Amino acid sequence: MKKELRYLNSIVCLLMLAGYLFFTPSAQAHIQQGQAVSLLTGIEHPWSGLDHVLAMIAVGLWGAQLGNPAIWILPITFPLVMSFGAMMGLIGIPLPGIEIGIAVSALVLGIMILGEVRPKLIVSAIIVGCFAIFHGHAHGTELPAGQSGLLYSMGFVLATGCLHAIGIGIGLIHRWPIGKLALRGSGGLIAAMGIFFLWQAMV
Repeated sequence: MKKELRYLNSIVCLLMLAGYLFFTPSAQAHIQQGQAVSLLTGIEHPWSGLDHVLAMIAVGLWGAQLGNPAIWILPITFPLVMSFGAMMGLIGIPLPGIEIGIAVSALVLGIMILGEVRPKLIVSAIIVGCFAIFHGHAHGTELPAGQSGLLYSMGFVLATGCLHAIGIGIGLIHRWPIGKLALRGSGGLIAAMGIFFLWQAMV
């Protein structure tokens, strides 16, 4: 019970931080106007595409399904490796098949959740990390002209963490039998959306 309360407290704190950043303009008072725009643009960007949102929530769902230590390792691995992919995008290093990679990430992560697949921790971290490169590169190449790459990157990493936290929060239903079925069903839905995103990317 104490562990569950700690998990829930962490999730609530992250969600409150996200809400604070989104809905309190006064938080920008000590940041120059251009810098504030860069940070907010980065925070908003991951939420702008359903493919990004589902894949990032799926990381949290799968981590919660796998339990400790994956529940924390996967949501830490994704933003770290995503930052590397973003740097590649920011400096202009090409990465082929970005949209396909993003679509496949939703498909594969959905299948992992649907099948309750439990590979070794290193394998699950590598899977998540590989997909993070595609998501990060997409964010990096979409930096608006004239904005700070550093603050923009900080913004989308923070937003990604919030999406992972949402996934973990939902994934805690895995502790109950009916929750396990619901979680696997959500994996099936994410996988189905991944097929749709893949079809869109290949058309």
